[in-house]
Amino acid sequence: MSLPSLEAKDFADPMILLSGPVDYAMYNAFREKLETALESMPGGGVLSIELSTLGGDPEVARMMGEDIRFHSDLVPERRIVLLGKAALYSAGTTFMSFFARDNRYLTRGTRLMIHERKLSKNLEIHGPLTSCIATVEATLNEIRSSIAIQNEGFENLVRGSSVTMDEVLRKASSNWYIEADEAFALGLVAGVL
Repeated sequence: MSLPSLEAKDFADPMILLSGPVDYAMYNAFREKLETALESMPGGGVLSIELSTLGGDPEVARMMGEDIRFHSDLVPERRIVLLGKAALYSAGTTFMSFFARDNRYLTRGTRLMIHERKLSKNLEIHGPLTSCIATVEATLNEIRSSIAIQNEGFENLVRGSSVTMDEVLRKASSNWYIEADEAFALGLVAGVL
């Protein structure tokens, strides 16, 4: 079931404004603003969030996203919507993936950027051979787990759109930039305002 489309006036006074790097400072500000907004609307309504970011920590984006998912499930009469403004790069797109497609909006000219998670790590191997194997396996397990988490986010992002997982995986390896109108045409967002 599709939710009614929103218009620019529905975002005229967002309850939560976020900009800058997705980090623990943003998370703390987000949690404070979210609690205040939720207290002001215990029975439901539309809670709008505006975000502009060049990216940041994907795990912080996931924490913020889980808060959205949890509170959306907790009070189904409450509609939590996102308006991406100017740039939603990397962790910003990860955060957006936690919103139902019908609750994702972008301002004109906004760009999304989707990429694979990055890893920078030096692997030192020394000691008894069996401990060397354990060190290498631990690193492989970290990489495999990170890929699984990344792909869960990609699946959430493309669900209900015309974008396939194969396409997002192919394009994300070289930083996929998507302009707002293209994101709408692909079905990644509900509208462009």
